Amino acid sequence: MRVIGHRGAMGHAPENTLLSVEKALELGASWVEVDVQAVDGHLVVFHDIRLERVTSGRGYVAEQSFSYLRSLDAGAGQKIPTLGEVFEQIDHRAGINIELKGPNTAAPVAELIGRRLELGWDRERILVSSFNHPELMAFKTICPNIAIGPLIAGIPLEYAAFAQAMGAFSVHICLDFIDSEFVKDSHRRNLKVFVYTVNHPEDIARMRAMGVNGVFTDFPENCAAGGS
Repeated sequence: MRVIGHRGAMGHAPENTLLSVEKALELGASWVEVDVQAVDGHLVVFHDIRLERVTSGRGYVAEQSFSYLRSLDAGAGQKIPTLGEVFEQIDHRAGINIELKGPNTAAPVAELIGRRLELGWDRERILVSSFNHPELMAFKTICPNIAIGPLIAGIPLEYAAFAQAMGAFSVHICLDFIDSEFVKDSHRRNLKVFVYTVNHPEDIARMRAMGVNGVFTDFPENCAAGGS
């Protein structure tokens, strides 16, 4: 079962920071998930639409200058990193799951991934996901050889048919809604199933028994290390 550090290892370090990414690797995550927004010509790694919850700043992320974002404390003295910096931090030690947040992220993320592939990154160690399925399909149009995984909060009427129609590699579903029938349907469609956010040992064991292919977790040490 793939162990995916959620926003790094946000149970131990400020989410979506380089410190959190490094902690996830130390704790055995085989993949690291981060959230990416396109702001002021840069790809910044940040989850919320506003700054207040996790930084010393105020206001909407999209309305800020890059220099202002970089001046903020994102927790424990960390700065808001760029996606390029996260790639450098991981340094081929794990896979990276990039979640597209907000509009107009598809093209710049595709461009950055293209550069990373030229520098030797394995395309099978990159996965792009989003709740914004049109943005995710825009990315797939540009980078058809990079795996995508649509995010959903509940179970659609036709189970995983939508993800199959998108040409997805995986489908990412909330722990609150996952059930064995959805897993079986996804597997019949040759889709991997990754579940978020799975932190408690009992839930981790339940996901293993259900046959899911991976979990997003704030505490990678609660899962056995490894997974492709």
